Amino acid sequence: MRVLCTNGVKAVTVELIPNIEKTTGLPVEVDYGSTNLLMDKIAGGATGDLAVLSAEAIDSLIDKGVIQKGSRVDLAKSSIGVAVRRGAAEPAIGTVEALKATLLAAKSVMYSKTGISGVYMPQMLAKLGIAEQIARKSVNPSSGTVGEALARGEAEIALQQISELLPISGIKVIGLLPDAVQLVTVFSAGTFASAADPGAAGRLVGELTTNAARSLYTAKGLEPAF
Repeated sequence: MRVLCTNGVKAVTVELIPNIEKTTGLPVEVDYGSTNLLMDKIAGGATGDLAVLSAEAIDSLIDKGVIQKGSRVDLAKSSIGVAVRRGAAEPAIGTVEALKATLLAAKSVMYSKTGISGVYMPQMLAKLGIAEQIARKSVNPSSGTVGEALARGEAEIALQQISELLPISGIKVIGLLPDAVQLVTVFSAGTFASAADPGAAGRLVGELTTNAARSLYTAKGLEPAF
């Protein structure tokens, strides 16, 4: 079985899928990436048995006939968090004004340039009225993820989906964006219309929505949506 899976729930699926393979005897190949990247791949002809993307992306693919109508299953909700290197001072981010002051005071700021949070960050910074100031000190990871680059000291502060930050050693998530500027993303699964074995895709979704899975989503900074 081939799965196209967003990085937003990777921390969960990398732990669940090996156990699923053992219990079901079903080999699972996963292609990870940002939702936007995977949508580009699908637009270019990539396919599989199951897609795990943002709910909006799944709905869009259903409208296009790429994902089976009625197959969407919501898995988890994710919020954007703020992190610093472990051991660094923890700046205030509890209010919009505190977050704004912290970002302006930081020597360097890192966030994804792709994916859901990457698309949202320029919008949020513009809403705060600091887009130009932050753009001048925004840095990209030399390699790997935002969290991994932060751990290497490539930025003073980073903003990213909390589920993508928590697994990284060497950094500390200091909190979530304030509600007024927060973006909550729902991640959902959907079966490809071209799936070789839709029944197997359905069984995989069932394994991703068990009580045990619910506990793992919570442990990884996600809110179960089922």
